[in-house]
Amino acid sequence: MGQSHKTARVRILGRVQGVSFRVWTRNEAEKLGLAGWVRNEPDGSVAAVISGSEEAVTTMLERLGKGPPMASVTQVTTEFVETTGELRGFRITR
Repeated sequence: MGQSHKTARVRILGRVQGVSFRVWTRNEAEKLGLAGWVRNEPDGSVAAVISGSEEAVTTMLERLGKGPPMASVTQVTTEFVETTGELRGFRITR
């Protein structure tokens, strides 16, 4: 059997809006072969769902803790969830 599959619901706090965080997240997720989405939240945070191999999800969570060069991440909260359908591709949502 292959690698185990993980899906994480993530919330990123800090200076994460107006610094290309969503575009950076999509690019990093695509490099890792992850599926899911990312969006800005009204409270100034960024929310995301990332889904893929356990190794890729772990790597992405580490990257989200740093963010792109102009970001200043202060906190990342992660909740592992059951996948409620097959996610395909990685997109920026509103």
